[in-house]
Amino acid sequence: MDKINVAVLGATGLVGQKMVEILSKHPWFRISYLGASESKRGLRYMETVKWRFSEYLPDEIVDMRLGGTRPDEIPGNIDIVFSALPSSVAAEVEIELARLGFIIVSNASPLRLERDIPLINPEVNPHHLKLAKLQEARGWKGRILKNPNCTAAILTLSLAPLREYGIKEVIVTTMQAISGAGLRGVPGYEIVDNIIPFIESEEDKIIDETRKILGETTSNGYRPAETIVSATATRVPVLDGHLESVHVRLGKPVDIDDVTSSMEKFVSKPQKLGLPTAPPQPVIVNRYPDRPQPRLDRNAGNGMSVVVGRLEKPRLFDKEWLKYLVLGHNLIRGAAGIAVLVAELYVKEEGLV
Repeated sequence: MDKINVAVLGATGLVGQKMVEILSKHPWFRISYLGASESKRGLRYMETVKWRFSEYLPDEIVDMRLGGTRPDEIPGNIDIVFSALPSSVAAEVEIELARLGFIIVSNASPLRLERDIPLINPEVNPHHLKLAKLQEARGWKGRILKNPNCTAAILTLSLAPLREYGIKEVIVTTMQAISGAGLRGVPGYEIVDNIIPFIESEEDKIIDETRKILGETTSNGYRPAETIVSATATRVPVLDGHLESVHVRLGKPVDIDDVTSSMEKFVSKPQKLGLPTAPPQPVIVNRYPDRPQPRLDRNAGNGMSVVVGRLEKPRLFDKEWLKYLVLGHNLIRGAAGIAVLVAELYVKEEGLV
């Protein structure tokens, strides 16, 4: 098959680098353009990027000259634009790209809660893709698709198998890796030997995006789930892998063995379609009492699975409650990898592969 030409904007940042790494060996997509800040224009990719991953890139990527990120600079042969742009500039660039007819799959937070912007965690709400058609009313020739906040992506994937029991309330406390803040996000002096019990805007993102992802589509947008969500976000001295402590009130009392079975058997549209980046088992239950751990479990399913542990009934809560820990790789399941999976789902649904 002829590969689909893609661009990566923000290609030198941490999420952008991970997108480049995943896409460089992708069976459907071909990297044809890399965009970065004006100061890097014209330089070879490896001349300017501070590469943070162990895998070596193909020579054609290493030697690729960086372009800019202005919409009028993106070549017309590009089919999909992956955006790892900073939030401060993402909305303006992405909207103009959509006007020009590009398909944008974006990791940036602006526009995620707009009524006509699909916010996709592919195993959880693939049907939300149809919201993109509402963007025609904006006069856009293209489409903007969003993947969720990294923590919401990990949380909602672990909640997906529980929907059969009804999800009434969710209380989550996150222990988030420093890579979630980007290359220069957390100074070493602040995070070493420390836990920071606040991440700006993170708790609102977890609450609002979780309710959108678990919600339903309507004729003019979406209806958030009625699930009550409470979140506390913290930053911990771990390189990669967000660990989350979750309490869930379900619609009925459940047996732990039944819930475990539901999680382990859970598959969704990406698995049924055989999408290249989809993990065979999206939710893995680890029965060891001291797991999951970031260092040991973050790469499960090539970083695209989440690992659940400590699945039990909390002693001080009513019998409808369940508690567990869930771990996911924030740069892969929570950012670059999920963006690639969203793109795979879109092109498969559109019959482009």
